[in-house]
Amino acid sequence: MAEIATGSREDALDIVQDAMCKLVEKYASREPAEWGALFHTILQSRINDWYRRTFVRNRFRVWFGREDDEHDSDPIQTIADDRGRSPEQHVQSARSMDALDQAIRDLSGRQQQAFMLRIFEGLDIAETALIMKCSEGSVKTHYSRAVHTLREKLGDHWP
Repeated sequence: MAEIATGSREDALDIVQDAMCKLVEKYASREPAEWGALFHTILQSRINDWYRRTFVRNRFRVWFGREDDEHDSDPIQTIADDRGRSPEQHVQSARSMDALDQAIRDLSGRQQQAFMLRIFEGLDIAETALIMKCSEGSVKTHYSRAVHTLREKLGDHWP
């Protein structure tokens, strides 16, 4: 979730590590059953903090004419495909995953949160509402809008 939100694996790992440290520091005495929701709440807070810091940093980068450095290619992408897919299938799959990744990144922050917590984390509506600090109805609305937006954008990639 953090990697999709930030677009950077390194930033995402820093955010997750910080969230885990805060969970242990502040909530170690809580029941283990509560840790999942607490962790996701802290994680979402850290992602929001990252957005705020990045927004401010980017304002200064524009003034000084600095652009973000391109990250090196992912070493996982260079591993040979052992499933025997044709090059055309591999290209199509990569394009579909790129389209999915970009479509998720293009969602509003709240829609992205609701979609990621419900689909990738498998949380129910009540847990998602607790983490997002909103009502269950708001979670349903954000999730529904996210799904409709993704279906519109990804129709060509996933019929």
